[in-house]
Amino acid sequence: MIKHFLSLEWKSFLRSASFGKSLGIKIFMGFLALYFIAVFLIMGVALYPGLKKVFPDSDPLLIVNNYLFYWILADLVFRFFFQKLPVMSVKPLLTLPIKRSKVVNFVLGKSALSFFNFLPLFAVVPFGITLIIKDYPTSSVLVWMLALILVTLIINFLNFIIESFSAETELSFLPIILLTGGLYALNYFDIISLSDLVGKSFNAIYNSPFLIIILILILIGTYIFNFKLLRQKLFLDSGLKTKIKEVNASNLEWTKNFGDIAPFMQLDLRLIWRNKRTKSSVWMLVLGLLYGLFFYPQPVYQDKTFFFIFIGIFSTGIFLINFGQFVPAWDSGYYKLLMSQNIKYEQYLKSKFTLMAVSVALLFILGIPYVFFGWKILFAHFAAAIYNIGVNTHVILWGGSFNRKKIDLSQKAAFNYQGTGAVQWLIGIPLLILPMVIFGLLNWLLSFEIACIVLLAMGILGIIFHQKFMKTITEKYLESKYKMISAFDQNN
Repeated sequence: MIKHFLSLEWKSFLRSASFGKSLGIKIFMGFLALYFIAVFLIMGVALYPGLKKVFPDSDPLLIVNNYLFYWILADLVFRFFFQKLPVMSVKPLLTLPIKRSKVVNFVLGKSALSFFNFLPLFAVVPFGITLIIKDYPTSSVLVWMLALILVTLIINFLNFIIESFSAETELSFLPIILLTGGLYALNYFDIISLSDLVGKSFNAIYNSPFLIIILILILIGTYIFNFKLLRQKLFLDSGLKTKIKEVNASNLEWTKNFGDIAPFMQLDLRLIWRNKRTKSSVWMLVLGLLYGLFFYPQPVYQDKTFFFIFIGIFSTGIFLINFGQFVPAWDSGYYKLLMSQNIKYEQYLKSKFTLMAVSVALLFILGIPYVFFGWKILFAHFAAAIYNIGVNTHVILWGGSFNRKKIDLSQKAAFNYQGTGAVQWLIGIPLLILPMVIFGLLNWLLSFEIACIVLLAMGILGIIFHQKFMKTITEKYLESKYKMISAFDQNN
């Protein structure tokens, strides 16, 4: 049965409409994995001699044990944001004569083979071999290494437990921040010395190998808890059904001022406010608006005008970037229904453009107080805002015609990369890098004012030729219409 599950996943990967893009991302991730493997390997080899050089009178193993608490916290946070439970599309399997226990065991077993679980070994194994070479007791070192492997697996299953409870909250990342932040605070303020407690626990396992049974029991406990938690959700009429809750209707009468695109704008605004994933675009507005405060108050950035345009584009275009890069994937759940209606595609795209353009104008207006740090900053932000409206809105809409990945709007927003493909990576080149290169060259060769005026002129030209650009973009979407319908029908 496990072999059959693996076969289904392999076919799903090869037959996906986004196979080409996914393959490119996986190759990139492969190189990234090799980089981290090399870093951990070097760290494992250099750890013993490095600690011996810095702390000649201390035992390197005891030092490592005392810092394992911080590794556990860091691993928990990192996994929460980047490791997801590898759940297959199990809904079709629930109508087949397959035991739910086998499906659950496969999913949990697959998670144990995650790259995150193997990565620490590239540091632990070289360090352990070095300890054995330095005449540490072989059996004790091997048990210590096994203890670290067990802790890694415990963190793996503990992460999924935290995720399952976090998914019910609006700010899904809040529980993990409170948990790890609270533990760190308890240790930092010496309320409970958790680093010493963890260090002494590993020292005890090293000196008394039979204590490793405690870790084995904890691992079994977390596995069983995950098993029961996931098994409860494998019902068509419970865990997998959509939650129904009362929706507070908003007054969107003001959108009628935008004419024939009003229905689409109302649809987008309701979609943004009623779903976890899209609602993050609203909260990101605050980050974009206050982004300049990380740089402008610092004297070191006052003369670096190159940063002004980058901050201006990011600050005024945060909604444009965060929301626009997934057009039309936001509507992937009902895209087929939308395309079967008697509507003009140009109106559909124009509503997206209007939302993004209004957000840019609003963020610029709210960011006018940045003039306190100098008129150049305000001028750069104004040029960036016009460039965003005239150029970047069209660029990001054109890039959306290549989107082929479905998005589940009910999933949590924090560090959720579902729906992200090669398009989202490549679109950053014309979106951010190109205006920065143009501004940087003109600022260096001519002057700051001319660099801003050129970006301003490019934005104005984009606004003037808006209708022609939209016509070309609409044709591109119509050309890709049926490819998108087919792709959005798949669970990527």
